[in-house]
Amino acid sequence: MIERLQTLEDRYEKLNELLSDPEVISDTNKLREYSKEQSGLQETVEAYREYKEVTEQRDDARAMLDDNLDDDMEEMVKEELNELSQKKQELEERLKVLMLPSDPNDDKNVIMEIRGAAGGDEAALFAGDLYRMYARYAEMQGWKTEVIEAHANDVGGYKEIIFIVNGERAYSKMKFENGAHRVQRVPETESGGRIHTSTATVVVMPEAEEVEVEVHDKDIRVDTFASSGPGGQSVNTTMSAVRLTHEPTGIVVSCQDEKSQIKNKEKAMKVLRARIYDKFQQEAQAEYDESRKSAVGTGDRSERIRTYNFPQTRVTDHRIGLTLQKLDQVLQGNMDEILEALLIEEQTKKLEQLGE
Repeated sequence: MIERLQTLEDRYEKLNELLSDPEVISDTNKLREYSKEQSGLQETVEAYREYKEVTEQRDDARAMLDDNLDDDMEEMVKEELNELSQKKQELEERLKVLMLPSDPNDDKNVIMEIRGAAGGDEAALFAGDLYRMYARYAEMQGWKTEVIEAHANDVGGYKEIIFIVNGERAYSKMKFENGAHRVQRVPETESGGRIHTSTATVVVMPEAEEVEVEVHDKDIRVDTFASSGPGGQSVNTTMSAVRLTHEPTGIVVSCQDEKSQIKNKEKAMKVLRARIYDKFQQEAQAEYDESRKSAVGTGDRSERIRTYNFPQTRVTDHRIGLTLQKLDQVLQGNMDEILEALLIEEQTKKLEQLGE
């Protein structure tokens, strides 16, 4: 591990030189590429440098014990040695985590799709609750959300809503939301006060760059139509809404959020590219990687991952057995406690796999 860490530090130093090179500074693509690489290495390199410093201090303290010290000084050195040894061990554990193979998509923006599933209007209302929860969480992170397509129902929920989350390492956190979410509550329309169970599905996909997914114009059928609102009424009479069909895969994406047909097509292309990328990724991983089916990670989309119980004001994540009596806070976007626990579980599993 030390050899690998030293290689990373050498690369980090090299990137510092490259980012000061006038040729690189004048090349926007190279500047962005090297800056991103350096940023990705920074935390690991800083931890490694601290590890080297602590190791050196510990070795010095050990050497001092070989000298003829008086009792008080010897006691002080031994205490310092214990502290440094503990710090060294903590840094070793942190470096192990930092050196774990990272998901290549972690740095990407995210495209999310939420759909009301079992439960009719109540499921659609719950889909709206989930969208607002994610939008608030994104705002707290300093990220931006942009709606691509939304199909509202008459009671203020969403049959389906598709949106982009733009932000630093958005996928690294939001990927854990992929799956089926369940709500237990008394619907407003329920006069008998009975608790109903409804579900909504959440799909999380990394936004794919053009270089990652080659989509040929000849493979896409473009249809235009007048956009519509809840209940199917026409919102505007121009043919601004766009439907894209990728004929080789059969994937269909529509967008009518913008008044401009060009903007709608651009947004629809982002979703189409992400869905194709996601499809190819899943197919490739299914051949050799069973980790996609595990409880933590991208997860099976049909799997129930979390329950939101309103009568008991609790949220339970079934993958890690975590229950919080903080339903209101979570729905307001305070999701860090859940997402950090899921990240720790993922890292633990990776460490176990490395040990095997």
